[in-house]
Amino acid sequence: MKNINHKTCLDILFGVSVGDALGVPVEFKSREEIRNNPVKDLIGFGTHNMPAGTFSDDSSLMFCLAEALTVDFDLNRVAQNFIDWRYRNYWTATGVVFDIGITTQRAIDRLVKGVRPDIAGDFDEQSNGNGSLMRILPLLLYIRNKPVLERYEIIKQVSGITHGHVRSVISCFYYLEFALGIIAGKDKFEIYAELQAFIPAFLDSIQMNPSEKNIFYRLLTDRIDLLPEANIQSSGYVLHTLEASICCLLNTDNYKDAVLKAVNLGSDTDTTGAVTGGLAGLLYGYQSIPPHWLPQLARKSDIEDLATRLINKLA
Repeated sequence: MKNINHKTCLDILFGVSVGDALGVPVEFKSREEIRNNPVKDLIGFGTHNMPAGTFSDDSSLMFCLAEALTVDFDLNRVAQNFIDWRYRNYWTATGVVFDIGITTQRAIDRLVKGVRPDIAGDFDEQSNGNGSLMRILPLLLYIRNKPVLERYEIIKQVSGITHGHVRSVISCFYYLEFALGIIAGKDKFEIYAELQAFIPAFLDSIQMNPSEKNIFYRLLTDRIDLLPEANIQSSGYVLHTLEASICCLLNTDNYKDAVLKAVNLGSDTDTTGAVTGGLAGLLYGYQSIPPHWLPQLARKSDIEDLATRLINKLA
């Protein structure tokens, strides 16, 4: 039994959203550009001209999923929350949607037309952006004590709302299995090593196409933390985001350094920050987030309220 408490919910929600907000001002800047003026603190404006502490679609969709879980696990409710975010500014930081992925937009338009949520996302290989990985972490609270096959199937459904290709599903599965190890109290390197045995064995058990499994070789057979930073990419491709986030987590020893390392990789900075921040929040606790960052975060009290409602439902 993997127990959770109110703090676990805050670790997830603040971990993701602070990492996200840290990356928003420099989204799309290259690594070289950022190297000349590295991010050292929570700042504002920049790429999207938003105040410091503004989170992006990454956190908004994460909050939409978490909000649905305060009632029950229901894909239709999650889907409606996504629609409400896109077209009614639900769970936006400042009352406006200022960023959305192409694949996510297509999926939400299908949802509006009544397409079943678990098949609304694109299933082609070219549609493996990080749009389901960035929002998936609250699902941990619902699946944490379920058998592995059920965990995988639920993750597949929730990813499929926007990203249905198996590569996105495996990425979300790996990420949540890593998070499960953290809440079980394991060392991060122990988790990494265990997943190198566990994930391939599970994928073999469900007869996963070997070519898809092999795409994850750097996580499943290598030491990604020992690779030169130049070999770690940080684009919007789901595998790049997952690899970068695990690499940043393994190469730092506190929340601040983990998310700053992630954001300073450049390119899809908000999502790399958010995905790294989620695991770092669980590993080090939301209390480890620099104290002057949290008060600047948009909708901080609303996020605290959401965490309370989550634990009341899922504990």
